[in-house]
Amino acid sequence: MKNARRASLAGLALAMSIGGAGFASAQIAPATGPEVDKAAISAPMVEPGYQVPRLKIGQPDLQGVWTNASNTPLRRPSSTPNLVMTDAENDKARAANPSNIRQATDDNQKQSDGLGDGKDLEGGRGYNAFWIDPGSSYANVKGTWRTSWIVEPANGQVPMKRGVGGSPYGPRLGTGYDNPEERNLNERCIILGTSGPPIGNYLYNNNLRIIQSPNHVVIESEMIHDARIIPLNAEHKPKVLTPWMGDSIGWWEGDTLVVETINMTRGGSGVMISPSGKIIERFSRYNDKQVFYEFEVIDDSIYSQPWKGQMALNAQDGMYEYACHEGNHGLLGILEGGRVADREGRNIQEDGDREE
Repeated sequence: MKNARRASLAGLALAMSIGGAGFASAQIAPATGPEVDKAAISAPMVEPGYQVPRLKIGQPDLQGVWTNASNTPLRRPSSTPNLVMTDAENDKARAANPSNIRQATDDNQKQSDGLGDGKDLEGGRGYNAFWIDPGSSYANVKGTWRTSWIVEPANGQVPMKRGVGGSPYGPRLGTGYDNPEERNLNERCIILGTSGPPIGNYLYNNNLRIIQSPNHVVIESEMIHDARIIPLNAEHKPKVLTPWMGDSIGWWEGDTLVVETINMTRGGSGVMISPSGKIIERFSRYNDKQVFYEFEVIDDSIYSQPWKGQMALNAQDGMYEYACHEGNHGLLGILEGGRVADREGRNIQEDGDREE
């Protein structure tokens, strides 16, 4: 109950600051709720008493392999209105979460041993759940269990403007069945947005490696092994240059690495962003086992307000080799299906196979 106790104490401290000692002594600090959420969000970025390690070049040491594998989603589910969960709520949510694919993996293993029914495959998954690794628990950020990465707005939702829609990987062009270039970047295994910005969590390959030098920071994602090379104390490149993951520059503010990214027009991010938008990220060493990660999305043309998230990057032993199209016949099958439709004189629409 260490984490729940810490959250309760934080809520108590906030109640004392708002209502005075008399109010706090007459009330029991809530285990969850808006006050606890606010206290958790604003809690120190470094664990109390922890001394941030430094490299020989003087920078705080963020290097290593980290993972954000977790059942915590970007947006907060309607069934969990609060950001922070107690230990008991976390255990209950894990048990009740039907999308906890690690649990389904366990069921599938039982099936392979003759002990289960293998319903994970019957439920529509493309392949055995053994290969899926989204994490087996919810995220613990700065000592508190989290129901979403989004912390602002307070409801944990993306503040999308009405009438705005589309894919963060760009629109599908033409029929979508005539050329490889008509499929989006995700389907073509060019970029999946795992390395950000902002960093997200997915069904698998949630590991990343941070490498530092005096003038650059590199964030390498296990997914497709994309690498964001971030120059420090530099100027943004001319807008005609369009890197896959945007134009990032970084600098140190005390012990926090700040990264600003613009020009995300090629669709490298896992969120929608316009040519005028930008994303701010912050990396801090919370303790030996965790890097505290924050992000802010600023884009007036798509969102009604800037929105922010907090995430835990947890120490990991290493990264694995990644292969995307090897043995993957999906794109080939899509284009072959288009040629069959041509021969049969049919016009394939975006929403399916439909005769005109």
